[in-house]
Amino acid sequence: MPDIRVVSYDPLWPRIFGYLQARIWHQVAHLILAVEHVGSTSVPGLAAKPVIDMDVVVADHTQLTTVIALLAPLGYAHLGDLGIAGREAFRRPAGFASHNLYLCPQGSLGLRNHLAVRDYLRATPVAVAAYTALKQRLAADVGHDIDAYVAGKSDFISNILTTKGLNTDDILAIHHSNQAPR
Repeated sequence: MPDIRVVSYDPLWPRIFGYLQARIWHQVAHLILAVEHVGSTSVPGLAAKPVIDMDVVVADHTQLTTVIALLAPLGYAHLGDLGIAGREAFRRPAGFASHNLYLCPQGSLGLRNHLAVRDYLRATPVAVAAYTALKQRLAADVGHDIDAYVAGKSDFISNILTTKGLNTDDILAIHHSNQAPR
């Protein structure tokens, strides 16, 4: 397994997201509320692993099965929740830019986590600098150990979620999921 690679912010990331978003939107727009660019590549100036994270948002869990089926012809293989309740993960189609796709009901913990962290970082340049330094240090220290990398970011993320008003139980659930082996 290769070492974890954290790179400087790339202004092409929003354009890559836009291309992927349009492709998905065309297929499932009639059933979804949004396709959100989340994760570190969605925050201008933030260093990141060069992988676009995307959340497809549905009104509620009753739409999950239908949207999962409609994403399959685009080449997205459903992987289940991967231990994160309320968030369905997919393997990306071959030949496309590196990205993670998640399907989340509106208001789900996985979606609230992603949006809270993204929105806080977009509004707080000093946090972007601190998070960049943390991610770069962790990538250098842990080599290819993705579990150690994610766990090393957990306290930083938990502090953001506290600031954004998530309750203690939700923050503990997110923190616990970040400690679970991948």
